[in-house]
Amino acid sequence: MIDAEPLRRIWLCADDYGISPGVNRGIRELIERGRLNATSVMVVGPAVGRDEVAALQAAIAKSARCAIGLHATLTAPFRPLTMHFRPLDGGMFLHFRKLLRASLWRRLDAEIVRAELATQLAAFRDMFNRAPDFVDGHQHVQLYPQVRDGFLAAVKEKAPGAWVRQARRNLPLGQRLGSPKALLLDYLSTQFRRRAAQADVAFNPAFSGAYDYSREPDYGALMRTFLDRLPEDGVVMCHPGFVDEILVGLDPLTVTRETEFAYLAGEDFPRLLAANKVTLT
Repeated sequence: MIDAEPLRRIWLCADDYGISPGVNRGIRELIERGRLNATSVMVVGPAVGRDEVAALQAAIAKSARCAIGLHATLTAPFRPLTMHFRPLDGGMFLHFRKLLRASLWRRLDAEIVRAELATQLAAFRDMFNRAPDFVDGHQHVQLYPQVRDGFLAAVKEKAPGAWVRQARRNLPLGQRLGSPKALLLDYLSTQFRRRAAQADVAFNPAFSGAYDYSREPDYGALMRTFLDRLPEDGVVMCHPGFVDEILVGLDPLTVTRETEFAYLAGEDFPRLLAANKVTLT
């Protein structure tokens, strides 16, 4: 008798809880249906009041196992929780391209970053009465030079049991050459993994989920590629939700969120998981 192939357990993580009520509602619905097993919360977002936090906790309580993390946020149009964070642009964090450029030119202060992220971690604890299970970053800020040093120091100090997200794909080099953005994330993740290992901070073994958000996606086809070669405990990033006025005012990622929600809520998704011997539980 041949043993059945074991299932691979992965993390399917919905980013951006807290960015808007419509996004929050979509994430909660998917958690309750068992279609997500992780979400990360923006404690600087406009939709993280007491009711939204309580609703998320209630949704997670209905799930067999759903992790909740901090979505560390250091880019516009959001504002810092600390008074002395620099650099800023009109009282807001820098646009992510400006922040990345400043980090590459070594114009950031890792201690200022650490203080802001320590404050965001403390805010998470106040909201949920516990530390996060993991910590990732809005627009991958945790990977940026100098930012990563402050990020890892804050996690080590305030959430030592959490794992952190790196964004290196588990693909052969030939399949990684087609996207300059993805190659940059691979490179930054290599450096991030090295620093995390030195700090004795756990991280996910592989990552997928990024795509060209400027085009209307065939999300089912994309999900098939995301699952390919993804190992046990690998992370697939997603951004499901419903569009509302608050989201439109804050983020260019709008209608694709509803496309992702529709696929993840539908019946093709569990069939794809089963066909690929993947589980979220």
